[in-house]
Amino acid sequence: MNLVQSRSTIGACALALAVLSALPATAKDKDAPTTPAQIQQLYDCRAIPDAAARLACFDRQVAALEQAQTANDITFFDRNSAQKARRGLFGFTLRDLPFFGGGDDDREKMSRLESTIKWARREGFNKMRFEIEDGAIWLQTDQTDLPRDPKAGEKVVITPGAVGSYFAEIGSLKRIRVRRER
Repeated sequence: MNLVQSRSTIGACALALAVLSALPATAKDKDAPTTPAQIQQLYDCRAIPDAAARLACFDRQVAALEQAQTANDITFFDRNSAQKARRGLFGFTLRDLPFFGGGDDDREKMSRLESTIKWARREGFNKMRFEIEDGAIWLQTDQTDLPRDPKAGEKVVITPGAVGSYFAEIGSLKRIRVRRER
């Protein structure tokens, strides 16, 4: 083995080690979010052995939690609320927020949105703009010519495509590429 081959082998090994050492760091970023301080203080009350002191601790912490919620310092999301929020925000990029998909497992992510058309109209050259029942407005981004305009009440299925794009299938019409506007 000559000097050039040994340097390239050493370089390839160093690159492989760098990539492999970075993998645990990215996996660590997917850890569950930490418990908010207000909730942890409530949990800590369980460790108090005296029943009266434990009850006083629970009462104090629940009052503080209620005050934090009233002041909008803390918000509670159950699974149904999070799914409703995901549905309402389908088409927007919110990867950095853990309760909108940035830390959840794949089964929680929406793979399609089924709705109905409230209204639809042509804009510009071969561009369709439409609103669905939850108030989201979508705009066609490709040049696909639809044989007719979509009608109010018609079913629409919106699915994600590659690199942040979306496709809409409206009734029996052709599939079009769309992006969410509002």
